[in-house]
Amino acid sequence: MNFLKTTFRSLLKNKAYSFLNIAGLAIGISCASIIFLWVQDELTFNHNFQKRDNIYVIYENQTYEGKVSTFHATPGPMAKSLVADIPGIKTAARSGGTGDVLFSLGDKAINEQGDYADAGIFSILKLPFVYGDANNAFRDVHSVVINTTMAKKFFGDANPVGKTLKMNNEQDFTVTGVINDLPKNSTMQFHWLAPLNDIDPKKPWMKDWGANWAHTYLELEPNADVNAINKKLANYIGTKKTGNNTQSFLFAMNDWNLHNNFTDGKMDGGRIVYVRLFAIIGFIILFIACINFMNLATARSERRAKEVGVRKVMGAGKGKLISQFIGEALIMSFIAVAVAVLLVALTLPAFNNLVQKELALNLFAAGHVIYLIAIGTITGLLAGSYPAFYLSSFNPITVLKSIKIKSSTSSGLIRQSLVVIQFSISIILIIGTVVIYQQIQHVKNRKLGFNKNDLISIGTQGKLVDHFLAVYNELKETGLVEDAALSDYPALEIWSNTDNYSWEGKDASKNPLISLENVNDHFLSTMGMKLASGRNFHSNETTDNNNVIINEAFAKQMGKQGHVGAIITEGGSKRLTVTGIVKNFLYNDMYAASAPMLLYNHTDGARFLTIRFKHGANLPDVLSKVGSIIKSNNPGYPFDYKFIDDEFDLIFKTETLTGTLAGVFASLAIFISCLGLFGLAAYTAERRIKEIGIRKVLGASVAGLTGLLSKDFLQLVGISCLIAFPVAWWATTNWLQNYQYRVSIHWWVFAAAGITTALIALATVSFQAIKAALSNPVKSLRNE
Repeated sequence: MNFLKTTFRSLLKNKAYSFLNIAGLAIGISCASIIFLWVQDELTFNHNFQKRDNIYVIYENQTYEGKVSTFHATPGPMAKSLVADIPGIKTAARSGGTGDVLFSLGDKAINEQGDYADAGIFSILKLPFVYGDANNAFRDVHSVVINTTMAKKFFGDANPVGKTLKMNNEQDFTVTGVINDLPKNSTMQFHWLAPLNDIDPKKPWMKDWGANWAHTYLELEPNADVNAINKKLANYIGTKKTGNNTQSFLFAMNDWNLHNNFTDGKMDGGRIVYVRLFAIIGFIILFIACINFMNLATARSERRAKEVGVRKVMGAGKGKLISQFIGEALIMSFIAVAVAVLLVALTLPAFNNLVQKELALNLFAAGHVIYLIAIGTITGLLAGSYPAFYLSSFNPITVLKSIKIKSSTSSGLIRQSLVVIQFSISIILIIGTVVIYQQIQHVKNRKLGFNKNDLISIGTQGKLVDHFLAVYNELKETGLVEDAALSDYPALEIWSNTDNYSWEGKDASKNPLISLENVNDHFLSTMGMKLASGRNFHSNETTDNNNVIINEAFAKQMGKQGHVGAIITEGGSKRLTVTGIVKNFLYNDMYAASAPMLLYNHTDGARFLTIRFKHGANLPDVLSKVGSIIKSNNPGYPFDYKFIDDEFDLIFKTETLTGTLAGVFASLAIFISCLGLFGLAAYTAERRIKEIGIRKVLGASVAGLTGLLSKDFLQLVGISCLIAFPVAWWATTNWLQNYQYRVSIHWWVFAAAGITTALIALATVSFQAIKAALSNPVKSLRNE
């Protein structure tokens, strides 16, 4: 009890020192804790699936122009065939047709995201049923299983099994089951599942081994040999369709979130890069906070030399003194841990909103408890060990005679080294934040080949395609709409492609992959695209049955034949005439060059309506009138829309989040460093108070004394810059190599980071320096 009383008395006696030490460590622990919660969430993706260690999806590698591309889609018949042909595969199921579908009950109509799947998906994923069961879920072709959120929207808290929902205002589907909502850290997300054989009969091509459309999921036997199965999978499609060289392989569920990036057919990078990055940042911030804690603890320890002398005279042994100092450090450390837990609880909702997650602070989770105890213990031991052994070695006679204890050269060097490490890390984070921001802006500001502003995209549910002409005329009559067009895919994504084109003079050994898109005659003008040569499509699609528009990248691929009037052969027989060449525009990959693509004038199956507003038009007024027109021509369907510029910004979601978090954590790292610097500056000023008094008596100015005290700390920042600059250049250069279209790293970024850090450090130190310089020299010299 006496030990605790002494500890808290010491803390209260040195309130400023205690606040700086505890606050710095608490902020560091809270920041690191939030980062580690995010990392834990990423590492536990798909852990809600009990069989995750045995669940795989089939991916395909296809080679075009010597480059291997990886695709997720597989032929429809593959799932059933694999179970029969390859030992070790327990269950297979397909999914396909993912997207928003309109469900209605009475006057309530809501678009819900879901998927069509085989019944085997329930066995593979072992989805938890609230109502109904997996065995009877797809007993009828018009069955549907919904999640609890969707069930609540339509049926409240009642059991919906046996009740019906109308899908797309066409067919009643009977609810046969309700499953729990999937957690946010699950790769698979859907609100409903319906039998895939409901759409099978409507599309015969879905049974063709040459048509890739399905996601094929497998559950392997627990003792299955994955390598052996992969060997049999490699050329499996080729055994079913002659001449097909597609290479299939298993992709494990445990890799879906973190390693879902492929370069030239091999796993390369992915989200794991960002997980590792932020884990490192978390440890760095924690390290900076611990350095801060240790620095202040060692700097202030020498003030207690007389206390040590008295205790030794009174009979205290070295071991007892060591225990006391380490114990005090541990108590401070665990106070900081307690404050950190409170800070995490207060800031976690805002962080969840930023990263779009549902992270929770679970103090009773074994891992979290062990982490907090470990942080408190390790930090306390490290911070308390040096003062404990150093002070306990003092000679009591020396300290009680007021003979000044010579400050250890090694201790000063250690403190300076720790300050350099702190600011080096802070400067690296600042430079990294700026480069990430510049890279994002560099890509966002590049020429896209179309105008993304003033555009909205609407899914063409119901009869919207059939009524397009009427809708178009009414939209134009509002005076607020510039143009409108139909297409298979949204503006930024075109996922249909083939190598099934040829032309005169084509190298038979080459098979470039060509993207294709079905559009109407308003597509180019609506998107703001420009023709390099030739003409646009006619309004009457039948007159353009055998005509196409290609982009400049395709024309370049064709060489001398890349001109208006050239003939392209599709599938070896159908002749297509190039009537126009559109200037390149970006799609799919905003960091790469525009890929070859071809446009058809065909909109029977168009899935998107894109509308361009007149620039400067009142947005609420436009949306109100457009919504009324869409609803009146497509009754029973809601007016759901997306802004193209918002969709464009979403492409950079990961990079933007990385930049934002790096900026926040860089600011906190500097703040924590400055807390320590503030304390060290106070300690330095206190140690040199008599020197300052003598200099003032001899005529030194306040500015001169301030500069004298600040100089040493600015030198440390300068050394930090020399260390940080090459490390930051290496790190940012390596990161930028991931992007084909990237920004150049400018010298002024480094200069600005160094100057900013120096100014912040100067402002922090100057407060204590000016305070010391303004002090009355009489008080500091009266005892001399």
